[in-house]
Amino acid sequence: MTKPKLFLGIDVGTGSARAGIFDASGKLISTAKAAIQLFREDKNIAEQSSNDIWRAVCTCVKDALANALIDPSSIAGIGFDATCSLVVVDSGGNPLPVGDIAKPERNIIVWMDHRAKEQAKRINAMGHDVLRYVGNRISPEMETPKLLWLKENSPDIFTKAAHFFDLTDFLTWRATGSTSRSICTTTCKWTFLGHERRWDESYFRQIGMAELADEGFERIGKNIVDAGTPLGAGLVDQAAFDLGLIAGTPVAAGLIDAHAGGVGTVGAASNGVSANVTSRLAYVFGTSACTMTSTVEPAFVSGVWGPYYSAMVPGLWLSEAGQSAAGAAIDLLISFHPASAQAAEAANVAGMGLAAYLSSKVEDIVPKLDIALIANGLHVVPEFLGNRAPFADPDARAIIAGLDMDTSEASLLRLYVAGICGLGYGLRQIVDAQKEQGVEVTTIVVSGGAAQSNMVRQLLADATGMEVAAPVTDEPVLLGSAMLGATAAGHYSSLTAAMSAMSAMGKTYAPAEGDVRGNHARRYEAFKLLQSVGRTLNS
Repeated sequence: MTKPKLFLGIDVGTGSARAGIFDASGKLISTAKAAIQLFREDKNIAEQSSNDIWRAVCTCVKDALANALIDPSSIAGIGFDATCSLVVVDSGGNPLPVGDIAKPERNIIVWMDHRAKEQAKRINAMGHDVLRYVGNRISPEMETPKLLWLKENSPDIFTKAAHFFDLTDFLTWRATGSTSRSICTTTCKWTFLGHERRWDESYFRQIGMAELADEGFERIGKNIVDAGTPLGAGLVDQAAFDLGLIAGTPVAAGLIDAHAGGVGTVGAASNGVSANVTSRLAYVFGTSACTMTSTVEPAFVSGVWGPYYSAMVPGLWLSEAGQSAAGAAIDLLISFHPASAQAAEAANVAGMGLAAYLSSKVEDIVPKLDIALIANGLHVVPEFLGNRAPFADPDARAIIAGLDMDTSEASLLRLYVAGICGLGYGLRQIVDAQKEQGVEVTTIVVSGGAAQSNMVRQLLADATGMEVAAPVTDEPVLLGSAMLGATAAGHYSSLTAAMSAMSAMGKTYAPAEGDVRGNHARRYEAFKLLQSVGRTLNS
């Protein structure tokens, strides 16, 4: 009897590594996760260890196999996704410190690390033409400002490094030995010009890293391939042993985590009808939030990253925006409230996270009414970590207006709902900015751990005035990575074919009309006014 072909998706987020095993139809067979360490020295510094991450990856893969009693030989293909964090290793693959030299294991500058704000400002002031493809302003979350910071602050480490990897590309290298990089990571975070299949030497020379150009870009990626491309000869012996898998199993060039979520959702069929990918905006709502919109022609939107060619859906241009803090912003916001500790205890008894607990309480109060009325008079601009889009302002900060002396749980619910509204209005602002440049979408497809609640999905629909849809799968990011594995294994002829075959759309949430729509329109104007005041105060 022929064994069924199964595909493994591996997702490395900010706080954990996760593994998911899927069949060829996209049905989830098994999942597992393992925690990873995050080191925060101050508000601008965030570091991790690639050895710790690889340990977590191996743990969750073995656990996923064991949970389902799956023979490793059933895994026909493997896909990786990860945060867009910078990994630094020497010629032997050993970690090199990106901060304190006494802590060599900390060799990753995490995506949320903002140590390179000054380098980003200098690069932006130079106005090189490649910046057109990052919304005219490069972010300190991207890799070339971080590389420049490393060169200026740890020149010996910069010189000694044999490889500078995006985390996804580090994982595929560790798995296969291939130094090929994904067009997703390099185009979205490193300024590779995907539509021309080249690095721009003049950019690196202008910003002060001429040596990378002189080396032929060997240390950041000489061979750039499409996501889903099989790498090397598949799993090398050591990686296969570490993971509990079979050597030679095909491994795909990977994706950034949010982009894997996009791949796992925007191609989903709805009621048996194939998707129009360009009519959908993927909203991956986790610790941070990413929006991804695909277009046939390039769209240049100030403050929106891209357009990036083939960075998510092959053959289409990607516009990427989002919020630097989303789920993390809500967690921080509600932690400020005096009732949060008591509510957290109740959530723990119920076996829920605090945000999920508050969401359930809101649903009990207003199952069919205007949810935003709970937050009447209270407004939140939740930009604790800056504005990623459409203003590309890392110095923006959160604003809360309308607080009173109430310390009850009801007041905590008000603050929670106001925070979700604020994220919804930030999303609406991104949609509006893109629409002004001719990029129109009809549906927001939500995914991510912070978007599991029906209440949150409906509130996002009402706040944006757009239909919100959720995929059938509970694990769209893992599914997107599994699609990469299915493509690399040759089970599907292309990533686009895998997207169509392995995903389906589930419940949709229509935006409310009438008075509810009017209430959100007024709140949206208040959001923009507060945001403008904040920019004035910070100027």
